[in-house]
Amino acid sequence: MEETAQLQAQLDLLQAALDHVNQGFSVFDANLRLVAWNRGLWEMLDFPQELAHRGTHLEEFLRVNAERGEYGPGDIEGKIRRRVDRAWLFEPHYFERVRPNGQVIAISGTPLPQGGFVTIYTDLTEERQRQEKLEKTVEERTRALRQSEDWLRLVTDNIPALVAYLAPGPVYRFANRRYAEWFGQSVTSIAGRSAREVIGEELYGEIGPQIDRAFEGHVVSYEYTRTRPDGSLAYMRSTIIPDMTLDGRTLGIFVLSLDATEQRRSEATLLQSQRMDAVGKLAGGLAHDFNNLLTILIGNLLSLNRKEGMIAAETLRTHLAPMLQATQRGADLTQRLLAFSRGQAVDPKVVPLRQVLNNISSLLMGSLPAPITLRIEQPVPDLAARIDPTQMETALINLAFNARDAMPDGGTLEIRLEEQVLDQRGAEELSVPPGRYAVLVVRDTGVGMDEDTRLRIFEPFFTTKPFGTGSGLGLSMVYGFMRQSGGAVDIISDPGAGTEFRLYLPARSLPDVAVETVDLDALGQTGNLRGNGELLLLVEDNPDVAAVLTEELAGLGYSVLLAENAEDARILAVELPDLRAVLSDIVMPGQMNGLALAKEIRTKRQDLGIALMTGYADWGSLDADLPDCEFPVLAKPFQTDHLALTLRQILTS
Repeated sequence: MEETAQLQAQLDLLQAALDHVNQGFSVFDANLRLVAWNRGLWEMLDFPQELAHRGTHLEEFLRVNAERGEYGPGDIEGKIRRRVDRAWLFEPHYFERVRPNGQVIAISGTPLPQGGFVTIYTDLTEERQRQEKLEKTVEERTRALRQSEDWLRLVTDNIPALVAYLAPGPVYRFANRRYAEWFGQSVTSIAGRSAREVIGEELYGEIGPQIDRAFEGHVVSYEYTRTRPDGSLAYMRSTIIPDMTLDGRTLGIFVLSLDATEQRRSEATLLQSQRMDAVGKLAGGLAHDFNNLLTILIGNLLSLNRKEGMIAAETLRTHLAPMLQATQRGADLTQRLLAFSRGQAVDPKVVPLRQVLNNISSLLMGSLPAPITLRIEQPVPDLAARIDPTQMETALINLAFNARDAMPDGGTLEIRLEEQVLDQRGAEELSVPPGRYAVLVVRDTGVGMDEDTRLRIFEPFFTTKPFGTGSGLGLSMVYGFMRQSGGAVDIISDPGAGTEFRLYLPARSLPDVAVETVDLDALGQTGNLRGNGELLLLVEDNPDVAAVLTEELAGLGYSVLLAENAEDARILAVELPDLRAVLSDIVMPGQMNGLALAKEIRTKRQDLGIALMTGYADWGSLDADLPDCEFPVLAKPFQTDHLALTLRQILTS
């Protein structure tokens, strides 16, 4: 079952990826029946939704097209039959079709080894419109050239594009200023020179075939890369249009090139964001199993702790104390993984940032080597932010330790609190709203970073440390936490000049906000909240977790009845009048989860107290009703006092 769930999750992820592709996609089997598709196919070709299921025959799609005039007037059945007959040949094919609404669709089919074929549908409408617009522009400029070359020069030299005209040879007859300067020439020196000489042997070997094809009378579009004089890489997109006479002779070719570097960077940023999202989902799934293991470990350790009278007390405490501490740290780490995967802070509250800096100051004083000088400055002491303080401290400590590693011979580590107002432009650069921000600056005098490292520094699993000494997740979690808190991260770094991280958080002033507090008195009393033999129904499919929780509940003074699935639990809850409460896991095998079980029991037994528990990272996504769940939810692993307090609440409410 677990393998099936994993396979389904992988298929769902693959389908989601296909649905985000900006092309249509379909797969038909050897019987010409639909087996796979993506959302883009339906959005592009307006097919009825009733066809969107496996097994739909190709003929049904052809019929829809034919009946709405996609194939032109005439015999509909004949048009369908001819297309089905061609499909049975399972041959590679490519053609472009203009729909009645003017939309231009390119259809490319590739046969499969066992029969059937994969087809890609591409909307070329905008590209054709751009080509038509380009052809019109070039035509207008050609007429202007015949009227006045000086006037044309004035125009072309001021448009943000590279424009040239090549005669057979190919030899340059015209180039605007941008084009000439791009290849290290002037508008006068480039005229009359061969393309191979101007472009260079290496680049000409790449784009020469495109030029030859254009001289054969074809409109050609292509991309190429070239290193700028400053060493950066530029991505260019070019279109070549033949200058043809009425009798079909090619007099020359017009070249139009545009700089696509920024668009490439935007695409790379989007891919990076998608990778981070995928890693977050992976972390959430791993945290589910990790939490179950921690529940077993903590439960057994607490059980041993309760039996300390049977073992030498000092020996028992010596071994149990660090084990319990270690498991709690593991639980804290899991909570951070949960926050990273579900995109929200674990425990946000309004926190004085002065308090955060004071806390990390005491932690770092004894953790940094002697050659490193630590300076913490708070010139704006009344700044606060709504954050998870534990995660904020973890983020600053993470950055501090990275700074330590960047200064192996010593240096200065400065952590400073500032206030900054971001205007519209500054906010857009950081992808945050304009306004007042608290800025935590972490600056070191270490080795710094080059541009490639700086661009990848927040990528999950990327690390510059030796293998085995860093996970590559630390800075990804810093990035995720800042975004979850409504803020942003900026980096200033150069090789040999140190690194400065700037953490931006929406600012709050302490006099204007009420500091949120926790009801510590209520938590402090949970040690005395023992049961009195009440009968509880525990619903848990994991036998090890069930055994630990059964013993923990018995230790709290309750009688426990165990059900391994929702169906058994539903029957027991209805038929046992002595039952007082139900404690159920949310994620269970079968079609009914814990929330659905709780709701059904509540309709039949209003007198029963009900609580839920889960170790799943993003449990709110399992059911649309979970974010507004009316029942208390315990996040695994949980402490005995939290369990006791929850049980008392549901039994007395």
